[in-house]
Amino acid sequence: MKTLLDVHTHTIASGHAFSTLQEMAAMAAEKGLQLLGITEHAPGIPGTCATIYFRNLHVVPRQMYGVELLLGAELNITDYKGSVDLSKKYLDMLDIKIAGIHSLCYKPGTVEENTSAIIGAIRNPRIHIISHPGDGTAQVDFEPIVLASKEHRTLLEINNSSLKPIRGKIHARENNLAILRLCKKYEVPVILGSDAHISFDIARYDYIYELLRETEFPEELIWNDNVERFKRFIQSKNESAMPR
Repeated sequence: MKTLLDVHTHTIASGHAFSTLQEMAAMAAEKGLQLLGITEHAPGIPGTCATIYFRNLHVVPRQMYGVELLLGAELNITDYKGSVDLSKKYLDMLDIKIAGIHSLCYKPGTVEENTSAIIGAIRNPRIHIISHPGDGTAQVDFEPIVLASKEHRTLLEINNSSLKPIRGKIHARENNLAILRLCKKYEVPVILGSDAHISFDIARYDYIYELLRETEFPEELIWNDNVERFKRFIQSKNESAMPR
């Protein structure tokens, strides 16, 4: 599989990342990517950018060094209903919206409550991707999450950063294997995400590849090799979020 896109990355604007937006775009070009998503942490994460940052994204060119950019946010799921920490006003300013559970912004509950939180975000028509659902921050039931992903056409991310041993996510490997097996069973596509916090990690999926081989996961269900298909998906989701 040829990797042409990575849509979960962070710049220095997120407060704990180490490359500028232009450095990220230049590295994406060097690595042969055609599409790069810059998804800064939403306000619930300490040290990240204020909402004015998202309001001003219109000044940034959407093409740099031959790479197309999608500029957005990684939102925080904040409660068991799947609420996120940017209002609709700001969400509608973003090219791409991903949402996930982060320990600094979410108090884990029961398996049922945590599962409900993720499904609530999946049902939000403005959300395109659920970030690192298998990282183990909250214990969940993956089967209803995968089925909700299929029903609402919200992609589940397989996150490379969560699988790094230094992160100490002791359940990430088994959880992501479970997600991949269920997505294979129900023919649900996934997106691979580097979660890069420095330019060198863009499109780094080395820990994921082992899981893909172990599950014999179908390449046609991995949405990192077709930019036009991904852009059609974003457009379709955006249209479904528009008032009727």
